[in-house]
Amino acid sequence: HVQLVESGGGSVQAGGSLRLSCTASGYTYSRDCMGWFRQVSGKERELVANIYTGHVTYYTDSVKGRFTISQDNAKATLDLQMHSLKPDDTAIYYCAADFFCINMDRYWSQGTQVTVS
Repeated sequence: HVQLVESGGGSVQAGGSLRLSCTASGYTYSRDCMGWFRQVSGKERELVANIYTGHVTYYTDSVKGRFTISQDNAKATLDLQMHSLKPDDTAIYYCAADFFCINMDRYWSQGTQVTVS
């Protein structure tokens, strides 16, 4: 049974930082794609960043230079370090895993709220 469990969400003032972590159980993802998505109520879920086979990364334009995605295969964790947070970053954040980075939809976490004021 595969589970992706998030931690680290919360509230922060604009300009602040947060670190999200996603721990995977029952799943070995070192050669797959892991990603962070976010969703605002009433809008579609959007890709924030992903990492393929542990080192090929992609960031959506709005977070480039502010967010860093990383994974630790030994600990089975996926992290998203977020700096210089803006109110527009407010959303529910999800981590996801799939074989490839296109149309990721295989496994999802429960989501964690990030609020920037």
